[in-house]
Amino acid sequence: MNPLVAYFGLPGPVELIIVAGIVLLLFGNRLPSVMRSMGRGIVEFKKGVQGIEDQSETDVTQSKASDVGQAGQAMDADAVHSSPVDSNRS
Repeated sequence: MNPLVAYFGLPGPVELIIVAGIVLLLFGNRLPSVMRSMGRGIVEFKKGVQGIEDQSETDVTQSKASDVGQAGQAMDADAVHSSPVDSNRS
């Protein structure tokens, strides 16, 4: 373990508030533009994720519909080629 960290310990809430205040004083004029850019990036990320989710749901729905259609066609083909069952036969 680093002896410096062992001596001082991890920063507590008061130290973090002081550091945040210093950062705000130093970078306060650029902070709104940075936050605006970060917000736009998050919105674009969410739109991309939503688009992927929508496409995957569409693919799953189409896949299920084609599976059901193929199963229905297979059942129709079996019905045409099968002979009726006579229950009175011994």
